[in-house]
Parts: sequence; C-alpha cells; structure tokens
Amino acid sequence: MTMLTPHFTLEELTLSQTAARKGIHNAPKEGSQEMKNLQRAAETMEKVRAILGDKPILISSGYRSPKVNAAVGGAKTSAHISGLAVDFSCPGFGTPLAICKKLEPHLGELGVDQLIHEYNTWVHLGLSAGKPRQMTLTINQAGTRHGFA
Repeated sequence: MTMLTPHFTLEELTLSQTAARKGIHNAPKEGSQEMKNLQRAAETMEKVRAILGDKPILISSGYRSPKVNAAVGGAKTSAHISGLAVDFSCPGFGTPLAICKKLEPHLGELGVDQLIHEYNTWVHLGLSAGKPRQMTLTINQAGTRHGFA
C-alpha cells in the first residue's frame, strides 16, 4: 500500500471496478501532475475527515484515466481525469446531503471548486488547478441540477 496521507492510499484513490472489469490501466505516471493532484486530493480528504468528526470515509471514485472516464460515461472535462476529484460517502457521519451541508461552510478553507450532492448516493468533491468556484449543487435522479435540497 502506498500511503498518501495517514488515512488515504494511492490504491483507493485509483481503484476502479470498471477498469478492473475491462482491463484498463488506471494509474497515473510516477511524478506526473496527476500524482501531485492525487496527493493534494488526499490531503484535502484528511481535512474533510476531520470536519466530519474523524469518521472513516469510503471512496468510490478518485483518479480516472481518460479511458476509464470514457468507459464510465464521465464528462470529457471531469476533474477525475486530472486527479482533482473524489466521490465518497461517510456512513458513520450521515447521508450525502448531511455531509454536503456540513462541508458547505468550509469550501474556502478546503479549496473546493465543486461540492455535489449526487442525490443520496455519494458526494463529489472537486478541486481546481485555478481559482475554486466554490460551487454547490444537487444532481437528482433525473439529472436535474439545483442547489442543495
């Protein structure tokens, strides 16, 4: 295991069931910008964990190679491709909506570009290479985007 921070590993931030199922390589090159971004994402997730009362976080998606991103139907501009996005849940804290509401006052200190409540499934936390937009929204089952609800 390659520990990026005390609670997050490179392996969990690059794990992809789709990649494994389709035989797609899903690890960024050593020393690449994507690796640096994954380190930053892990450090941010340590802060998120602290805000959520130091409860364990389950990561469902982190880095996605362009091929994996295409295979899962991700946006061509997805922050996952550059290692700047993490989809996660924290069952010990509460629902994805409760997580988003708890994190919302901390967007600036976390450097969040996007915080998305993926309708009671998971939370998407995206960082940016530039100035973060601090955008918050919910994507409901129909794909409609609106503020937290």
